[in-house]
Amino acid sequence: MQTLSSRQWTILVLLTLVWGINWPILKIGVTGFPPLTFRSLCLWLGTPVLGLALLVMKVPFRIPRAHWRELLVLAVFNMFIWHALIIIAVQALSSGRAAILGYTMPMFSALLGAWFFGDQLAKRSWSGVAAASLGVVLLLWHELANLSGRPTGVLLALAAASTWALGTQLLRRTRIPVPTLSISFWMTLMTTAVMTVLALFFEADQWAPPSPANWFAIVFNAVLVFGFAHAAWFYLARSLPPVASTLSVMLIPVLGVFSGAWWLGEVLHWQDWAAVALMVASIACVLWPQKVSRV
Repeated sequence: MQTLSSRQWTILVLLTLVWGINWPILKIGVTGFPPLTFRSLCLWLGTPVLGLALLVMKVPFRIPRAHWRELLVLAVFNMFIWHALIIIAVQALSSGRAAILGYTMPMFSALLGAWFFGDQLAKRSWSGVAAASLGVVLLLWHELANLSGRPTGVLLALAAASTWALGTQLLRRTRIPVPTLSISFWMTLMTTAVMTVLALFFEADQWAPPSPANWFAIVFNAVLVFGFAHAAWFYLARSLPPVASTLSVMLIPVLGVFSGAWWLGEVLHWQDWAAVALMVASIACVLWPQKVSRV
């Protein structure tokens, strides 16, 4: 297993905390406020923050023209689809449930890696896929059994997770000869334009001034999620093997579930507890390093 530097460990810890507690904050942000518009405002404020970081760090903005098409593909699967679908899912589901479903990403990533990229999927990893699938069934079962449930939200979250998984696989294999922060900035800028068009097309008749609670969620996402967390994730996803972010990936949905229960008073059903346990077991099976036998 690759040893992480102190800088990489610091980034992992901060990334875990920011993304973990952001799930209930997202729920606050889209409560009584159109979700695509919420995400657009976050991006409009967050993209300049990320751009300023590049200026301060003297990171070049230029992307060679020959790589524009690949950059667009990376943005589609890492950003466009994920942000559009998951924010609608958060409005339909509890924040904890959306976090659990969103972080089925490692399961999808393992399957996509095995099916399309020639990765070897160990027997233990198949156990992880089965555990995650059972966790999804439990969550979907509760949504269907509950008259006020939103099974569509479950499906949107799963679709978002699967496309993010494909984007992560593509990002790990990209040969664009620029720093990861440059790629992150341009993907974020393009996502700002896409989300603005979607909000204008689907939600213009719902526009209203954000409440103070909405503004808190918007600023938190602009500064800490888009200004830091996304760039940090792309850096880790591109520079380290998948196993390096195992601890962070396992803890984020757990933090999302319990911070939502504590902060928003979301009731946890036995299906939620079981799904958390199954999802953590699944991610550990898929990503945790296996012992190398020595001859």
